[in-house]
Amino acid sequence: MQSPPSLDEVLLEFTRVGNAIKVCAVDPKTRTEVVIQGPATAGQETLRRTAINKLRYVLQRDYQKGSRR
Repeated sequence: MQSPPSLDEVLLEFTRVGNAIKVCAVDPKTRTEVVIQGPATAGQETLRRTAINKLRYVLQRDYQKGSRR
């Protein structure tokens, strides 16, 4: 049985959309992408951490469902 995918590398893209920042986080190994939005005042580190946590959640969820891409 394989273990859940680890996040050795994460690609991040920050885009300002009005008063918000859109953050795309991609795991290049599995090609899984998640998107979050937050206020522009939240700070880049907070948005980065939130996007990576969501990516971890989605990878774990997909692994548990057996939906490996």
